[in-house]
Parts: sequence; structure tokens; C-alpha cells
Amino acid sequence: MSLPTTYLQMFSTVSEDGTLRMALKDQAMPTPKPDQVIVRIEATPINPSDHGVMFGWASMNEATSSGDGSARVLTAPVSQMGMGVMKARIGQALPVGNEGAGTVIAAGSEAYAQSLIGKVVAVMGGGMYGQYRALPAAMCMPLMPGHTAKDGASSFVNPLTALCFLETMRLEGHTAIVHTAAASNLGQMLNRICQADGVDLVNIVRRKEQVDLLKDMGAKYICDSSSENFASELTDAIHATGATLAFDATGGGDLASKILSAMEAAAARTPGAYSIYGSIHHKQVYLYGGLETSPTVLSRGYGMAWGVGGWLLPNFLAKAGAEVGTRLRTRVAKELKTTFASHYTDEISLIEALDAKIVAEYNAKSTGKKFLICPQKD
Repeated sequence: MSLPTTYLQMFSTVSEDGTLRMALKDQAMPTPKPDQVIVRIEATPINPSDHGVMFGWASMNEATSSGDGSARVLTAPVSQMGMGVMKARIGQALPVGNEGAGTVIAAGSEAYAQSLIGKVVAVMGGGMYGQYRALPAAMCMPLMPGHTAKDGASSFVNPLTALCFLETMRLEGHTAIVHTAAASNLGQMLNRICQADGVDLVNIVRRKEQVDLLKDMGAKYICDSSSENFASELTDAIHATGATLAFDATGGGDLASKILSAMEAAAARTPGAYSIYGSIHHKQVYLYGGLETSPTVLSRGYGMAWGVGGWLLPNFLAKAGAEVGTRLRTRVAKELKTTFASHYTDEISLIEALDAKIVAEYNAKSTGKKFLICPQKD
């Protein structure tokens, strides 16, 4: 088929005057290199991990939109502190969108690239908020027959993150997991994986309706952080499971500290030799998200065998190696409509994704609310 000469791509730019600007730009259609394919992007999700490049430290509660159609521009002011944090990206037009799916419509001369023509594939490699994307064929995950681009749009970030939580658990010698923001799309996937793999999972949520949602999924250990008995209930769940590893999506506040304290309190229930240094089993909390932007507060009351650190999917996959990555992607492809199914509450176009009112909705990161951009909708 003949390719268009240009296509629309979304970029985010921070300017010297303290303004964040998101807009669509016309891009020249590239000629694929021998090992490359051209994918017509048909579905791409808005994940919390996308917001960092999209908005950075801009004051999004003051965001406004101007212009119509493909000329629409979203702008938001950036504070002096925010400009300091984002100094390295000032003046750079950054493409946004981590993952997506679509149809391969052209390919380079190499055999594998040619074999993908006409197939629906899932891809991850940045710059997915656009109508087309050129990338190496090796980065494509062909979907199973009958799977659509919408089915495969979220095949990487959430599924691989959830699977790699378990890989991290096994690698570091833990046997159970604590997870926050557990009613999210990722949290629901993690529940299904843990149930299938026989791994105990302690779910931390913020509201009763989220407790009910996870109960209906068969989750056994669910703790509501809004409950006045949260600390004791969390300790009970950690004691029952033996969890010494947690993944915290909130990042800020004192939740990580509360989890470590509950792990220490649970360990103290098991008779053993007293030590002024606390329990001997290492307790680890990884911060992998930033839903709470306030400082991370640690109130030291959990001995000396503990750690708090950052966790990023690309870094872990690089450490785990190609064989592990291939194994995990194969499982995702096979269980795309079951274990790793994603559900979207809203489907929007590239232009609608720049509307300040719609931005306010998806930037709220509300549990149960997930947006899908359909670039061909325009």
C-alpha cells in the first residue's frame, strides 16, 4: 500500500520562559531501514509512567488549551522549582507515549521485517502518541490470531511490570509480595498472576469499593489504608503471608514506612533471639511510581535489616537478560485476553488528548479510570 508523506506526532516541550507545551507536529514519513517496519498505530494507552514526559513538573491544574483540530496546543506554567528539576530537557521537543499496537504496513528488506507486513503487533519504544511509528522489527510482538490492536495496546508496561515483580521476588529470595494502589489495572493483573502462580499477595487499597472489587476477583489479603485499623490489619496480613517485599506505586508520604513497620511487627510475633537491631530478615520496599508527589517520609522503627529503593522496568529487564524477557513476553501474548486483559473507560483521539478538560481527567490517575488514545480516530 502507498504510505502518506507525512503524519502527526505528539511532542512535549519545556521552554526557557517556564511554559510546558504539548502539541502535534507534522513528521515526514521515513523509509524503513532493512531491519525496520512501519506500524500504523491504532491504539496506545495513557499510563501513569507516560505523565512524566508529558507533563513533568508543570502545574497541570493551571493547564489551558488553544487552537482547533491538529493545531490544538496544551500549555501549562512551570514553577521555578520545576524548571530546576527539568533543566536538562529545556528546549527539547520530546515525543511521548511508551507503548501501543497497530498494523505493520511497510517493512525493510530483511526477512523477519518482511514477514510482519499486514500483522497486528504490540510495540514499546517511545513516541507512540502518533499516527505511525518506524522501529526495529525485533521490537515488535506479533499478536495472536483474533487479537486486535486495542487488545494489545497495553502489552508491555503493566503486564511486564507485574511479571517482573515476581521475578524480583524470586531473584532476591522473598516468598510473598505487598502491593499498593492494588485495585489499578496493574494491580488486578498482579492478582491474577499471583493466584495462577501460587504466590501470596497483600493488597493495599484506599477505599471500600476497591476492597470489594478485589474480593470479587478472589484476592485473599486486602487492607484499606483509610481504615482506622489499617496498621493492625496490614500486620496480620504480612504475618500470615510472610511478605518481606513490597512495591509501592505512591512513592511519596509515609506508606513505605508503614509497610516496613508492619513487616517488623509481624516478624516480632515469631519467637526468636532478641536483638537490639530488630528482625534479621531483610525487608525491602521498592518505589516504582509517583502517585503521591510529596517527600517520602521514613520513621525509623523497623530495625536495621531494611531497604527502600527505586524500581524501573527497563532497568530490571536489562539486568534479567534477553532470555527472561522473551519468556515473559511469550506469556503475555498467550494470556492477552485473560491474565493480562486491560479495560478502558475512555477512547480519545490525539487532538482530544490535548484538551485541557480531558487532560484533567486522565491526569487525575483515578483507580478504575483508564484512557486509550486511538491515533487514527482523527
